[in-house]
Amino acid sequence: MVSASKKALLLGKVLGLASEEDYRPSSASIAERAEFRLRKLHSQHQLNLETIFKLALTYTPTDVTGEDLDPDWSYQFFQMAEQINSRRMQDLWARILASEIVKPGNFSLRTLATLKQLTQREAHILEKALGMSVKLNHESRYKLLSGYRIHGGIKQYFRKSTLMNFGLSKYGLPYSSILTLIDAGILHSSEFETGTLDKGVKIQLNMIDNKIAIEPNSNNLLFSYYRFTPIGDELSQLVHPKVDSAFVKDLTALLSRDFKVES
Repeated sequence: MVSASKKALLLGKVLGLASEEDYRPSSASIAERAEFRLRKLHSQHQLNLETIFKLALTYTPTDVTGEDLDPDWSYQFFQMAEQINSRRMQDLWARILASEIVKPGNFSLRTLATLKQLTQREAHILEKALGMSVKLNHESRYKLLSGYRIHGGIKQYFRKSTLMNFGLSKYGLPYSSILTLIDAGILHSSEFETGTLDKGVKIQLNMIDNKIAIEPNSNNLLFSYYRFTPIGDELSQLVHPKVDSAFVKDLTALLSRDFKVES
């Protein structure tokens, strides 16, 4: 274990205060230390860009015609990408670059600005959320279902609660994580509800690696869900989450109380 004090001292390398070959900060003027720090920073930025570029080459197909990037978009992209230091996040930026070369316009500058501010922890939360999200029938956008409720009908009088919560926190997505995605501009701040679902009409829940077909047992059911923002929709193209098998199993069991379920 490294003490907090030693961790703090390690920051000296970033600030140009650590000795290196042919450089002694104690004998350098403040202007020389600033110049040294900027050289180090520019070198790191160049390394970041080269790493992202090399990764992008591995994602760019050889059998598809490429397109010219919008010059303003590419300028902003490289201005932001040079500051991405972690390999995991560099991989996301590389995939964006490769995608834009194939089909420009998939990722807006607003999405790039959001991604630039995204930490590895927040990216992990997004992966977790997408692993629990579904596309209903032929919809193209993911919904993070939080539960369903009974709206009207005689059943509501024989239940302790008319709201069935999917308990996302049990599977690693507590409400604090949802708030994190809201603050990052990835989820809308309010929960939404579907319209009342039609009895006996099949609905397909399309997850990353699973499909669950359900039919409502009554005309009094509706889903509650969190909606991804346009930025969240764009970022979802980059993430390759894994579905939690325990979540899928428990979700299927919970739905079977008020739906006919096929999985």
